[in-house]
Amino acid sequence: MEAKAIARYVRVTPRKADQVLQLIRGKRVDQATEILDFTPKHVAKVIGKVVKSAVANAVAMEGKINIEELRVKMAVAGAGPTMKRFLPRAQGRATPILKKTCHITVIVEGEVSEEDEATARRARRVAPRQAAARPAESKPGAKVAEPAAPAAKKSAAKKPAAKKAETKKAEPKGRSAKKSKEAK
Repeated sequence: MEAKAIARYVRVTPRKADQVLQLIRGKRVDQATEILDFTPKHVAKVIGKVVKSAVANAVAMEGKINIEELRVKMAVAGAGPTMKRFLPRAQGRATPILKKTCHITVIVEGEVSEEDEATARRARRVAPRQAAARPAESKPGAKVAEPAAPAAKKSAAKKPAAKKAETKKAEPKGRSAKKSKEAK
């Protein structure tokens, strides 16, 4: 059983990320997270999040799985898009600055016993059917009462409109009063 997680567009060069990834390749997940916690590089935090995400994906796919037996099967930092910036220099020249990004991919693998695998699959299949059947279960011939709130909202909406009409009938003050008298 394998599970994968990818962090895209990480603002670090692939070479620097790969230096940290070399530390965790082939290690158990608990050892890898411990190594990453004590690695003094900025990218180690990002890689730690990717490893945790891969473990969460493995648990979501299989249900019951022994996290202690998961291993980091593959950890790769591929090149992402490069942002191009320019630095002004003397005599009107410009020096290009290339800000590289990378995509970090971590794949974890572990063994799932046949008993755990069968129960996890049954649990996944049964749960959606039960959830769908519950709302439909009702007594035959029972009427579902509609909430009275929408009707109250409609009547409440009409009342302020009537008040607005009454306020328009009043004489306006100021400049608009002269215009309204001339219009009449």
